[in-house]
Amino acid sequence: MTRTIGLIGGMSWESSAEYYRLLNEGVRQRLGGHHSARVVLHSLDFAEVAAMQRAGDWAAAGAALAEAGRGLERAGVDLVLLCTNTMHRVADTVEAAVGVPFLHLVDCTAERLAGAGLRRAGLLGTRHTMELPFYRDRMRARGVEVVVPEAADRAVVDAVIYDELTRGRIEESSRAEYRRIIARLAERGAQGVILGCTEITLLIGERDSPVPVFDSTRLHVEAALDLALAPAAAPAD
Repeated sequence: MTRTIGLIGGMSWESSAEYYRLLNEGVRQRLGGHHSARVVLHSLDFAEVAAMQRAGDWAAAGAALAEAGRGLERAGVDLVLLCTNTMHRVADTVEAAVGVPFLHLVDCTAERLAGAGLRRAGLLGTRHTMELPFYRDRMRARGVEVVVPEAADRAVVDAVIYDELTRGRIEESSRAEYRRIIARLAERGAQGVILGCTEITLLIGERDSPVPVFDSTRLHVEAALDLALAPAAAPAD
């Protein structure tokens, strides 16, 4: 029997829908037939979380996500995913609140980059993801240096996420801007680019980059499926 995956989502709901789609497609590809993922979703109101982000109230945000994690554990999940890059700023709080495995998105992404032999990667995400140390420090600890766009381009990347993608808007002009920004990161020595925000995958992909693209959401999902579908350990004698 496959293990049940707990999702802390709603940040935004578009990103949660992408997680749900990828998990179910992955189970079908691996198991075939009518198989689908065993999932429990706790979806928060993104407006409330975004207000905490703007206020810099990460303690309150961490408490809210930790409570969501505990609720998922009470519901019987076997592992927990936090379906957002930015809110991994409080991942340690969530992980400490649950007694089941918590799969850290940055670890999953760093392992794939390092496994591909890349040591320097561009990062696209929200302003918080690009500018706060939680992402780049964890990547550096795993052997990958992160380079982010320059200030003006960071503002563009962030605005497209919050003003367009999290509201379901896909603009060709924004795709062109992201392509320009990625090309600039490659010129600065990025060997690959991390799509460090789930919604970005709604706008761009491999064809938009001159260097390999690492979709953090898809890598997170693949790691979750590896764990959820792994054979159960035999009981000890």
